[in-house]
Amino acid sequence: MSAKAPSAIGYTAALSHASADKRVEILRLVGRSGSISQAGREAGVSYKAAWQAIDTLTNLAGVALVERVVGGAGGGGARITPAGLQLLAAADQLEQARSEVLARLQGREPGAARVGLPALSQLSVRTSMRNQLPCTVQALEDQGQIMRVRLQLADGAVLVSRITRESAELLGLREGQPVLALCKATAVTVCRVADAQASLGANLLPGRASRVSRGQSGDEVAAALDAGLQLVGFAPPASGLRSGSRIAMTLDESAVVIALPG
Repeated sequence: MSAKAPSAIGYTAALSHASADKRVEILRLVGRSGSISQAGREAGVSYKAAWQAIDTLTNLAGVALVERVVGGAGGGGARITPAGLQLLAAADQLEQARSEVLARLQGREPGAARVGLPALSQLSVRTSMRNQLPCTVQALEDQGQIMRVRLQLADGAVLVSRITRESAELLGLREGQPVLALCKATAVTVCRVADAQASLGANLLPGRASRVSRGQSGDEVAAALDAGLQLVGFAPPASGLRSGSRIAMTLDESAVVIALPG
């Protein structure tokens, strides 16, 4: 990610969830402690989950929010970038404005009409899908009841989503429209570049592993794509992959969900 300020679209995507979103909380804790692991402990999540939170926010903002600090008495740590500080300031302003609006709607101010509201958790949907990639609709390919949507990621990489015609109509998809591509980490298969095989109806994205967590059911791999975004997937157990390995990530077109930011 280049050293730039988040765009308006980046702010919208990164801050479009409920105010209780742990990703923003973790970013704030990193700034306070200077450590990803400490931020994770304070937020009640694992080190791996804390890094995933930062990776997802970075994807959505379109700019690096945290940078590694090497060396020093503590052996290094993490530091929020100016763009990250700017994002947190925007989050604070949004929270203040949101609280004021809700207070008026709920009749907490003198003379305000009390309005019945849905549960706060329903006002903004949060998702278990860890992979959230900002992109632009490049083309819509009509295949009868199915719409094949070509999505352009940063630096021109292409991701394809296969959805129903009705879904495309309800979303109002059109060429040039900014959207989010979502997919579960368990839907992404990771292998070495030399072992990658393109297959019909599957996306193939090259990159480099940044973190690998071993497991009996598979090795979880967080990777930086050549397109500059972060993606998480799984390799077979004892894959031999390690940080720095060149890898390819594949996922079926039907596993890619399209969402509208904000």
